[in-house]
Amino acid sequence: MVCVPFEYTAVSTYDDAVRALVEHGEDAKVLAGGQSLGPMLALRLARPAVVIDINDIDQGQPEVAGEVLRIPALTRHRTVVDSPLVRQHAPMLSECTSRVGNVRVRNRGTIGGSLAHADPTAEIPCAALALGADIVVRGPDGDRAVPARDFFVTYLTTALEPSEVVREVRLPALRPQQGWSFHELVRRASDFAVVAVAVVVELESDAATVRSAEVALAGVADRPVPAGREAVAPLIGSSGAPAEVAAAAAAIAGNTSPDGDVHASGAYRRRLVDVLTRRALTEALGRARTSGVVT
Repeated sequence: MVCVPFEYTAVSTYDDAVRALVEHGEDAKVLAGGQSLGPMLALRLARPAVVIDINDIDQGQPEVAGEVLRIPALTRHRTVVDSPLVRQHAPMLSECTSRVGNVRVRNRGTIGGSLAHADPTAEIPCAALALGADIVVRGPDGDRAVPARDFFVTYLTTALEPSEVVREVRLPALRPQQGWSFHELVRRASDFAVVAVAVVVELESDAATVRSAEVALAGVADRPVPAGREAVAPLIGSSGAPAEVAAAAAAIAGNTSPDGDVHASGAYRRRLVDVLTRRALTEALGRARTSGVVT
């Protein structure tokens, strides 16, 4: 299928992109890697009057400022996977990004594009939620940082205003006593997840007691969602023994109400949450007990 006709404009700064978005409003779409917008244009699911190409914006490379990893929104998935800085300070992001699509998709797709597209089964939004990311967006009034927990609104919908564009992703750098894990089930390589689970745990200084646990789920709702605090609470202050992990995983799964579709029933997805969360918590705790940093 051929996309509907549209006006094409390329910009070289975020301020130019914002001006174009202000001018055209909801009739405009932003083009970064094109791995989501391209197919939607071809299928006529997206019918913009104007496409604003932001690929000429020079943003630089990922960097660490203090205890925060800053990743430009136009950073390609391949760079996120290969960057020693990302692997050191946000290894879960590097790991989950390596599972996005195929090589061609990772060579062109961008981290900002994945977040802005907000597919509820995608890997990067799920990881961003567990990692406590802030998504920095540029609009007519300058920059604002939106916590990942507030950024994803519903299916393919975010907190972005029509005149805003994602500029940067900020992540807390991995600390000692922290561990991470990302598990998903896909029907075949390069598919979106049937269910995905992202976990970040932190131990007390004795490396024997769980201080905190962040669990995010994809594929169970209209957006990536955090596990309920009440479900994770029994794990906090515990030793993270297998029985305690299993109880937490079962509680997290019990708090979900996934819908079924052609790929999996709701009951099957709920069972996957239980199994994958148990595996992810076990792996994350193991990493935390060895200082959490895996290279």
